[in-house]
Amino acid sequence: MDKQNLFAGIPEVLDERKFAHGGNRRRMAEMAGCAVEDILDFSANVNPLGPPPWLGQVVGQALQEVDAYPDPECARLIMAASERYKVWPTQVAAGNGASELLFAIAGLKGFRQAVIPSPTYVDYARSCRVHRLPVVEPPLTDDFTVDFPSMGTLLATPSLVFLCSPNNPTGTLVPANDLREVAAMFPQSTFVVDESFAEFLPEDADRLTRDRPSNVITVLSLTKSYAIPGLRLGLVFADPDVILRIRHNMSAWSVNTLAQRVGERCLKDTAYLAETREQTRLLRESLASGLRQVPGIKVLPGTANYLFCRMDRVGRDAAFLQERLLMEHRIGIRLCGNYTGLDDNWFRVAVRGREDNERLIRAMEAVAGTARAPLVRRARRTPALMIQGTSSNAGKSVLAAAFCRILLQDGFDVAPFKAQNMSLNSYVTDQGGEMGRAQVTQAMACRLNPDVRMNPVLLKPGSDTGSQVIVMGRPVGNMNVREYVEYKPRAWEAVKAAYDSLANEHDVMVLEGAGSPAEVNLKHHDIVNMAMADYAGAKVLLTGDIDRGGVFASIVGTMSLLTARERNLVEGYVINRFRGDASLLDPAFGQMFERTGKPVLGTVPYIHGLGLPEEDSVSFKEGFRPEADKLPEDQCVDIVVLNLPRISNFNDIDPLHAEPDVRVRVASDARDVGTPDAVIIPGSKSTVPDMRALKGTGMAAVLRELAEGRTRIVGICGGFQMLGRIVDDPFGLESETTRVEGFDLLPVQTTLAPEKTLTRTFGTHSASGHGVHGYEIHHGHTEPLSGELRVALRDNAGEPLGYMRPDGRVLGTYLHGLFDADPFRRWFIDQLRMDKGLSPLETVQTSFGLEDALDHLASVVREAVDMASVYRALGLSGGCTQASLFRRMGG
Repeated sequence: MDKQNLFAGIPEVLDERKFAHGGNRRRMAEMAGCAVEDILDFSANVNPLGPPPWLGQVVGQALQEVDAYPDPECARLIMAASERYKVWPTQVAAGNGASELLFAIAGLKGFRQAVIPSPTYVDYARSCRVHRLPVVEPPLTDDFTVDFPSMGTLLATPSLVFLCSPNNPTGTLVPANDLREVAAMFPQSTFVVDESFAEFLPEDADRLTRDRPSNVITVLSLTKSYAIPGLRLGLVFADPDVILRIRHNMSAWSVNTLAQRVGERCLKDTAYLAETREQTRLLRESLASGLRQVPGIKVLPGTANYLFCRMDRVGRDAAFLQERLLMEHRIGIRLCGNYTGLDDNWFRVAVRGREDNERLIRAMEAVAGTARAPLVRRARRTPALMIQGTSSNAGKSVLAAAFCRILLQDGFDVAPFKAQNMSLNSYVTDQGGEMGRAQVTQAMACRLNPDVRMNPVLLKPGSDTGSQVIVMGRPVGNMNVREYVEYKPRAWEAVKAAYDSLANEHDVMVLEGAGSPAEVNLKHHDIVNMAMADYAGAKVLLTGDIDRGGVFASIVGTMSLLTARERNLVEGYVINRFRGDASLLDPAFGQMFERTGKPVLGTVPYIHGLGLPEEDSVSFKEGFRPEADKLPEDQCVDIVVLNLPRISNFNDIDPLHAEPDVRVRVASDARDVGTPDAVIIPGSKSTVPDMRALKGTGMAAVLRELAEGRTRIVGICGGFQMLGRIVDDPFGLESETTRVEGFDLLPVQTTLAPEKTLTRTFGTHSASGHGVHGYEIHHGHTEPLSGELRVALRDNAGEPLGYMRPDGRVLGTYLHGLFDADPFRRWFIDQLRMDKGLSPLETVQTSFGLEDALDHLASVVREAVDMASVYRALGLSGGCTQASLFRRMGG
């Protein structure tokens, strides 16, 4: 073809292939004989990050305006554009995508020809032909740059000159200063600069949206940079009189209300654009590096979100590559033979996400015959179910435990996982690693030993703004919020490694989220909710607590704040803690389906007396509910647990509450303590501040008075340290004061230290001779100051585990789980009974364990949830797999 060919007057029939575009997934699917969603499309250049996370929310709000015509002036959108690009509103117009603006510009009068340096975007020539404007297509240089000197004769004729920067498909730039000089030299011509992909350039790149000669028109596409091609939105920048002429060539109301509102928000979201630039650059460089390793593929340097490539293999062109990728790998690329000056050796690929890019590289290697692995389909991921909630304390932990036990009962080798847990309620594994108690309960539901991989990141708050960060069971430091956000990429790598390792060992994974997936202030660095679900390929059940009210609004609101990709991960909803006739909820379920397209898969009733440990202190601080199976109040012992501001490991009290003759009260105020049979000071994440808080409420004085009567006082871990005479803090871990006075109920001194003791412990209670077991989590050590003290417990090596007064009425120990052992717990309670004048309950044999509670929980949830749908979503048959059978048989 003659590249200087001048197309004359009457427009010819437009060749379909000549003006074809990428992105037609339906056509690709028809050719490949597969579903549209099976196509991985590299032929259309869209932001690899996907749409901004707020898109659904803005669209939802804009839907309230669709009963009125859109603003024909696009006033709010234009004002946002003028503020963003620092131009007057009269210098901007909006269109239904950059394509509409290009067609309107091509219809401007006063030009004898269109000059389109090629190869470049095919619609420039198409739009000019529609308007009967003759087209000249001078070639680009060998390195695909615009040869302005050779175009002097053409530009001397009044021309409409179309330039693309970065150029599509080559990715090359038109230097802005060069164009300013050329525009000044040829004032009779008008230069149209298409900057549709310029938002992917560095922020300091020289652009022509503002510092623009009067004979330059700049076009900008928002659909590519913000991944909203389905909405169609473009902007044009020019002198006011030119803007009026362009608008004259456009139809009224060309930009709909949804696009206007979304565009307005786009122009204000500079953070998303900054992340886009950085991530696209990294992804582009990685993709280019991988493609260059494929024999026969030449990759040109890129500047935007696509790469321009050539097939350099004898007997093979890019059409062959396109066909093989589509038919064998369901991957679409953009063949560039329909660009003027190019043949079918050239092709273009978009920059997509990391996994998609890797899939393209591997597919190209397969076509080239250099595949790194046998050409077999990648084994599917371990099926994964994830429980997320509309809020904290919505029942995620309990439901995750229920599904763990249900899957176990149905023969699957299942394991729990929570990427990041924020809780002061922790546990020490047999290997000496620290993890959240909720995942310990879930491990028990799976009949597995707790493993720190099940909870690779644990945050233990020490203040309102900072936490101790524990990764893979070991503390890595104390961090404030900003420091932890900076650390999160490293934490995320640990999370992924832990999940992959655990998932490789089991048939099914049950994941738990944290808080809500719609916490928009946290989503950009999320590692525990939708980011984790996406990584695991998990099917998400979104649960809401109907007992607290507003469950339907919270579910619909959560869905509206999720991105389209995140919404696709949600399989359905579970309504939790319902009291009453579930059929009364059916009308609401229908409305929820209409609004969100997702079904309610179950309504779980409120389960009284569940008997499982709570994940966090919310329920603990609300107090222990009296159970119907308790003995009469006058036949029970009264135990008060002090409510510490930074209470930790409050599950130490659960075994006592499980006894029929024990009533547990939580006291925050000294006036509420009364004269109980026992007071327990539980563990604390920050001993010194909590001890000072108790002193401030008058609690210390009350404890001293009670210790002189018949009340027994027990301090566990931090509570043990508070009972002593002195707490030394030489490293300033909890206080600026080196030495702090304790309650002086035990003559002991504690010295805090940075090193953390983490150990599983077994021992014996000295007075009763009963065995005890549990774990230690504490900083520092405690030593006696008086020879009158007695050793209350010893570990199996004979070392002291705690101390008590000679009368045995005040006891302190570092052993969490002190009351878990049934014989010792019963002995302790009977001592309280006898102090009170009651006889021991020798016939009571309460066994504190979770097996019965977990089976009961599983039976309730199985009855309430559509398990058939859950199994179908997971691709499971509802029975044991061959792999799990093999493992269970010892294979």
